[in-house]
Amino acid sequence: MQPITLADLPRGASAQVLTLHGVGPERQRMIDLGILPGTIISVEVRSPLGDPTAYRVRDTVIALRREQAQRIEVLLDTGEVL
Repeated sequence: MQPITLADLPRGASAQVLTLHGVGPERQRMIDLGILPGTIISVEVRSPLGDPTAYRVRDTVIALRREQAQRIEVLLDTGEVL
């Protein structure tokens, strides 16, 4: 299965984080929010204009702008552990 970015994930879908692209404070923010390789993320709500989007990470809902979500590479969740 081909990796996609979190920004491309359809509403209601879940995916497993593969890679975080980015450096410095932005990368650290993602890590602080619990976005790490292996984490399952699902799309909860998209704003009417599509930016930002609310994602469920573990038991928390966070909002990310499209630009941020494009830096997170994911694999659609099929229930299998990578």
